[in-house]
Amino acid sequence: MVDTNSAMPSAAPLPPVGKLYRWIVLVFVSLAMFGNYYFYDALSPLADVLQRQLGYSDSNIGLLNSFYSIAPIATVLIGGIIIDRIGTRKSTFLFGVICLIGAILTAWSPRFGVMAAGRLVFGMGAESLIVAITTALAKWFRGKELSFAMGINLMIARGGTWMAQNSPTWAKSAYDSWQMPWIIGVGFVSLCVIGPALYWMLEARAEKRYDLGQAGEVDKLVISDIFRFGRSYWYLVALCLLFYSAIFPFETFAVKFFMDAHHTSRELGGFLLSVLTLCTIFGTPLFGLLSDFVGRRALLMIFGALLLVPVFLMMAYTGVSLYVPMGMLGLAFALVPAIIWPSVAYIVEQKTLGTALGLMTMVQNIGMASLNYLLGWANDSRHASAANPAGYQLMLQILTVMGVLAVIFAVALRVRETGAHRHGLETITARNQAG
Repeated sequence: MVDTNSAMPSAAPLPPVGKLYRWIVLVFVSLAMFGNYYFYDALSPLADVLQRQLGYSDSNIGLLNSFYSIAPIATVLIGGIIIDRIGTRKSTFLFGVICLIGAILTAWSPRFGVMAAGRLVFGMGAESLIVAITTALAKWFRGKELSFAMGINLMIARGGTWMAQNSPTWAKSAYDSWQMPWIIGVGFVSLCVIGPALYWMLEARAEKRYDLGQAGEVDKLVISDIFRFGRSYWYLVALCLLFYSAIFPFETFAVKFFMDAHHTSRELGGFLLSVLTLCTIFGTPLFGLLSDFVGRRALLMIFGALLLVPVFLMMAYTGVSLYVPMGMLGLAFALVPAIIWPSVAYIVEQKTLGTALGLMTMVQNIGMASLNYLLGWANDSRHASAANPAGYQLMLQILTVMGVLAVIFAVALRVRETGAHRHGLETITARNQAG
């Protein structure tokens, strides 16, 4: 009797996907990131309009971004369950739709509760979308140009931030109304649906013709893994919390602060804030290469944290051109994030890396949510306004303290990593790893 199954020829292996096809996929998923980042950063140029037309306090404005940051706390707690179960195609589209619903809800009503609910829903979709897109890129670029692809993805995403911060210049008339800038933002968030839809079609077609590989791991929080982390990891987490809690909450109020305390126009205020973004677009990849070449990661992060300390004091107490502190802040924001996230991979085991990154993201967002509200409260308590620019000093003092604490933890990390319990943050380079 003949075994017909063994007699049948095996299917020929599928060829690898072409480079051009991969980069087209990258463009489409990066469009979603562009829209995502645009809408998050659309708040800062709009803050004074919300206050003037709707009577929002600075606490209200801070809470709008606090609600966004609350959402990722739940996202990392549930991990990548949705992405694992339905795949990257469906999940990117689903999270893009949630982003669009949240954006529409934000622009729908002048009532604070409705707008805050919109920011919360948008945050739920936006942060999950970032995880899904990162997972998809790992599937398409692993073993090829993954680091470069993720760098390009982030550059395009931060282009959305730059566009939002400069929207008072190219959409000046929109700021006659509190609603129109949000509506423009909704238009950009539609890219969060269009991009994933095009990605879905491309990947569905490619799966029939090419070998795509497996999706990347998503960041999951596994409670038992937390007890395996050493002191260096917790120093990194503390530095991450303090550093990001100084940068992003300041951005929430930056344009309003520039207008009230330094008498800039909204257009100039938005451009000054975008100086920070431009520094990160071009500087982050360069600092990543620098740390790979020389090591000294903790030492470089000490330098980045030190830059935070004088920046806010200069804005509060001197008449120096705002381009100087914003350039310094941009340098810090390009340097520390380029090093802090890759550093986690050096100090935890590979099997716990997802948990380590997920936990650090959760703590980071707890800090950002808290500081957004705290800075808003500080401004309200001191009656910060154009008539009372000194009222912003408490906000800037709080941010300076965050910078000082960030330096302390960066130094503690440096001491730890030059002692007996080092993991190689200061010594591992691309050259000696290759060797």
